[in-house]
Amino acid sequence: MKNFLFINKKGLLIPILIIYLSHSYVFAQESEAPKSAFFENVRYGGSVGANFSDGYFSGFLAPKAIYDFNRYTSAGIGLAGSYTNTSRYSAYTAGGSLIGLLRPLQALQLSAEFEENYVSKDFKLDGANLEDSYWYPALFLGLGYTTGQVTVGIRYDVLYDDEKSIYANAFMPFVSVFF
Repeated sequence: MKNFLFINKKGLLIPILIIYLSHSYVFAQESEAPKSAFFENVRYGGSVGANFSDGYFSGFLAPKAIYDFNRYTSAGIGLAGSYTNTSRYSAYTAGGSLIGLLRPLQALQLSAEFEENYVSKDFKLDGANLEDSYWYPALFLGLGYTTGQVTVGIRYDVLYDDEKSIYANAFMPFVSVFF
């Protein structure tokens, strides 16, 4: 009995194609990187804002990434930057934060966020200009109402220092959106 591989050129072509296609299929499956379950639990979002009037501008951007451990707890990181300018004053900040969230009820969010910001201020005074730059920490404890991807609430800076803070007072309303 003749070996079917060597019957003729057409008979040789079919087994080679079968072997080639089967190996290509196996290697294609192995080379596809499995999707990480980690990134399926990450939400991205943050806050953005602007305030302006005659001779005044202030804006900020605060992107964040949150990892959901389960439906009750999340942790994440954030970046923050702001700029303020008036005729006699300008300032910018840049920093980062560590975030912890707890949702004991679906609509209730408790939060803790430690923020560290580099602050640079420039005062334009009659007769003299003053410049100041320093690092400023803030630890916000917050309470929010969540509906869908939006959380609205209030937070309080327990490290608030009215001499150095970049915020007007220790209480701050917030709106966060995560996707």
